[in-house]
Amino acid sequence: MSYLKGLLASCLVLASVLSWVKAVPISIDKTKVKLPEETVKEPPQSDTGLHYDRYLREVIDFLEKDQHFREKLHNTDMEDIKLGKLAKELDFVSHHVRTKLDELKRQEVSRLRTLIKAKQDIEGGNDIAVDHQALLKQFEYLNHMNPHTFEVEDLDRLIKSATKDLENYDKERHEEFKRYEMTKEHERQEHLKTLDEEGRRKEEEHYEEMKKKHADHPKVNHPGSKDQLKEVWEEADGLDPEDFDPKTFFNLHDTNGDGFFDEQELEALFTKELEKIYDPTNEEDDMLEMEEERLRMREHVMNEVDSNKDRLVSLDEFLVATKKKEFLEPDSWETLEQNQAYTEEEMREFEEQLARQEEDLNLKAADLQKQREGLEQQQEQLNAQKIELQQVTELICLVPSMITCGHVCCGFN
Repeated sequence: MSYLKGLLASCLVLASVLSWVKAVPISIDKTKVKLPEETVKEPPQSDTGLHYDRYLREVIDFLEKDQHFREKLHNTDMEDIKLGKLAKELDFVSHHVRTKLDELKRQEVSRLRTLIKAKQDIEGGNDIAVDHQALLKQFEYLNHMNPHTFEVEDLDRLIKSATKDLENYDKERHEEFKRYEMTKEHERQEHLKTLDEEGRRKEEEHYEEMKKKHADHPKVNHPGSKDQLKEVWEEADGLDPEDFDPKTFFNLHDTNGDGFFDEQELEALFTKELEKIYDPTNEEDDMLEMEEERLRMREHVMNEVDSNKDRLVSLDEFLVATKKKEFLEPDSWETLEQNQAYTEEEMREFEEQLARQEEDLNLKAADLQKQREGLEQQQEQLNAQKIELQQVTELICLVPSMITCGHVCCGFN
């Protein structure tokens, strides 16, 4: 499996945090059963969440159709790929593949220009000339100065952009969860301020009761440990725990059969552990917290097992990990309720930020109110002037000496 495929596979976790993969119970060893060719189907591909998802997928798919590039892809070290050495092999791919890549790039540039035009239309800038070349600079994954052909620089940019986006993703997801937890606590404290002393007491008692109830769950096995995997083997796969075999386990849960655990396949292994802690029907269990716990488990196993840091776990890496002490005699696993997502200092800064935002909103609201009052005053003045003008007109019409001929406003023909 190439690093490019690893990038693509690891992108799969960028799907919505509200969705998760359920481990499907398996009653037979799929490694010993050969399905008829007509029943074998490609696993459905999830969207990576990257705005250039389709472009990334299609470029990788066409590059792997070239025999020379595919061989280099499988034999090049991951760090060399990151450094751009593989991108230079683009000069040796077949004319057919290069032509297709040129076409893909032209389509992508056209798509980006359409997006820029749509944004301009929404913002009401129809009469303003658009410098597409300047605006295309923000899309770092392709060389906008050459919109017609796919070159070595384009592949290099695509690899580096996807790598950077993936490396930042988990960090950003943790930060989003931290903000979520702090917002939840802030809203709870604000609600308490609206209650009387008795109401606050009851609310606090209920809160502590829910925390205690949530923490009262079966022991959670250390992610990636023998105990944890054996539980999946027994309860999800329906196999005898005494017959546990790491290689067979790997083949059972390598759902797309590519010889690697990608991040989605790894996260699916933790479903049984997460179900010990979280139940969507329970008031005390937060499903967003469950997804954060899943992410923590996956990161931990990747850090322990993924020795070449390609965001994939090969069979060899998996088997090596099963011989380590951490696999056989792991430390206890501390769940989220034992590890608060934020510090007191972070919460204080968050509260101060919210206070500043509220102050800014109040100032803007006051300014808008003044503008409204000013407009209402102007309207009153205009109405008064209109009434005064009507009165003057009526007086003119009532003075016979000023009528030199039949006046329409006086009713004369």
